[in-house]
Amino acid sequence: MLATRIRRWKSVALATTAVLVGLTAPALTATPAAATTTAYDATYYKNAVGKTGTSLKSSLHTIISSQTKISYSAVWDALKATDQDPNNSSNVILLYSGVSRSKSLNGGDVGDWNREHTWAKSHGDFGEVTGPGTDLHHLRPADVQVNSIRGNLDFDNGGSAVTNGGGSTVDSDSFAPRAADRGDVARMILYMAVRYEGDDGFANLEPNEKVGNGSNPYMGKLSVLKAWNEADPPSAFEEKRNQVIYDTYQHNRNPFIDHPEWVEAIW
Repeated sequence: MLATRIRRWKSVALATTAVLVGLTAPALTATPAAATTTAYDATYYKNAVGKTGTSLKSSLHTIISSQTKISYSAVWDALKATDQDPNNSSNVILLYSGVSRSKSLNGGDVGDWNREHTWAKSHGDFGEVTGPGTDLHHLRPADVQVNSIRGNLDFDNGGSAVTNGGGSTVDSDSFAPRAADRGDVARMILYMAVRYEGDDGFANLEPNEKVGNGSNPYMGKLSVLKAWNEADPPSAFEEKRNQVIYDTYQHNRNPFIDHPEWVEAIW
């Protein structure tokens, strides 16, 4: 069962004032994510609720670090369940392009889909090792060619249209997913930054304000990821995905899907 979500919008007065004086908000400006409550607040998140900053991040790290890990080969079948097209059970929905493609077309050839690491596996050099390299909360099916274009680029606005990318753009040092996937990407990246803190033999992953991070354990740009989280709130597809990972595979959750306002509370 999906977490019960209740949003308490805090920006109504500000929005009303803006309308009355005839103001138009800038395209990249977003109001803070609404505070939420979920069915897991009294249980799974009980030690995090009410906290902010480093205290919240530390509590969430402890909570989500309790997980069942799967192998990289097992990721294929897991993605067929987590990313199943709600309108066609034989297909998965591809990240970045939004295309619905047959589950059977997983592989490395043109026309196939493969396993995209949204936190590029070279950023921290964790490869495909069980742990960050196989964590379903940042692995998504993606078109082979679109995935290749993204490569290990950091995330930022701008660039030219990606062929068959559904509205995604790319330039020499960054990639921007289509608008419908930007919040998803932001929340996956920030999940990784909380889950992997350098205390389990892997690198301490952190967001920063740079692009071109290379093999360093950083991913940018944080300000852009925060804006994407605000502009593209969690969808029903994203919430269901979080639930399937929790119920069937890793038994941990992405807290920023349940509580997108925690992004601003930490960063």
